[in-house]
Amino acid sequence: MKQKNLLNLALTISLPLACATAQAAAMTVDSLDGPVTRNEIQSFVNYAQGLQPGASNVDNEWAQGRSGENLKAMALVYDIAPSQPLLDKMVSFCDALLSERNDILPAPAGQRVIWTGRIDPVWPNKPDVSPIQTGGEQGDPVGHLGNCARQILKTTAVYNQKVAGDPFHFGATYLQRAKTYLSQADKTVDQHILKSLIKLTDGNRMYFAANAPYKAGLPVPWNQQMMFGYGFLNLAQAHELLKDDPARVKRYDQILQANLDWFLQSGLTRYTDKAGRPAYDWGYTMPDTSGEDNNHGSLDTAGLYRLYQSGRYGLQAAQLVPIANTVLDVMRLGDRHYAGRLNGTTGAGNSKDTNYLRSGFLFTALFQPSAYYTMMSDAGIQDGSNASRIDAFSRFLAVKAARATGGAKQK
Repeated sequence: MKQKNLLNLALTISLPLACATAQAAAMTVDSLDGPVTRNEIQSFVNYAQGLQPGASNVDNEWAQGRSGENLKAMALVYDIAPSQPLLDKMVSFCDALLSERNDILPAPAGQRVIWTGRIDPVWPNKPDVSPIQTGGEQGDPVGHLGNCARQILKTTAVYNQKVAGDPFHFGATYLQRAKTYLSQADKTVDQHILKSLIKLTDGNRMYFAANAPYKAGLPVPWNQQMMFGYGFLNLAQAHELLKDDPARVKRYDQILQANLDWFLQSGLTRYTDKAGRPAYDWGYTMPDTSGEDNNHGSLDTAGLYRLYQSGRYGLQAAQLVPIANTVLDVMRLGDRHYAGRLNGTTGAGNSKDTNYLRSGFLFTALFQPSAYYTMMSDAGIQDGSNASRIDAFSRFLAVKAARATGGAKQK
């Protein structure tokens, strides 16, 4: 079954699924090979019906927390197989997310004056700390709103349909909802991220502002660049679909291109690994070019894959092959055993070794096909099994779908 047919199939199952009650169903892996199956998609959609959005961004709930990971997973699967129940679940999450923004949420939970001296349109992750700080975690909520807008805007058939419920008056129809998400995400960019939080005076490279309470004047760490990049990318794609603001699209693309080039040209250590293959190491932030930890490396890799998959920034498949080699030849210490750092060493905290493969690295299986089965097994994905990690399962489906339709695109 080709992906095109799967998309059609997914649309045909949308009505029965919409009537299904939420259930704690398992996400099912039918097979590692072949096209994504209807059963795999339906198991994910059923699983998603039981998910509920978080009540705030405390402890980065909407970034690397559960709600943020759930939204990213749903969007990945929707890209493979659009269905109304999945779209509606994403909309319910984005409604909750936007309603929880500091400038929208009523006092005392919102309307807080943050470090800028204003009630900015942000999602504080530590609202009880004075002054209330912001960092790269602000990029993810912006990216979620842009992602939801993008998914709606590419699904033209639903534009004029009414969404089931509009509790926050964000727009009765899907198109109105998408426009609200898009304009409000741009508001956060315009009135906080680019106004106060980051400065782009060095050729569009991201630095935190000199007066920011977090890493003042320093380069934005790569994992946080990927958060901001997630926002800029989805907003650029959504505006391009809407055909409403080419200047803004160009601006977002310029920022993304400059920082991708910075990473590739100055941020990497290139070497030949023990298997005789090209590998990479990099650091947490410039000027370090070595020793990044397993956790942040996974986030960086997922962000790089998003840029590659978009086809917008000239990133080639060959440039991502060394990351797959690094995972397989350097970080992998044995079955389901991975070093805590990209260079194969281990420490504590984010640099502690793991007994599983973090899911951001799964995307690189597209660029090193011999690693596919090993990587999936090490992430808990096996033939005929049930998956418990929504991030790993959704990324498995994305990789499986790409393999079934020709593998990694040569851009």
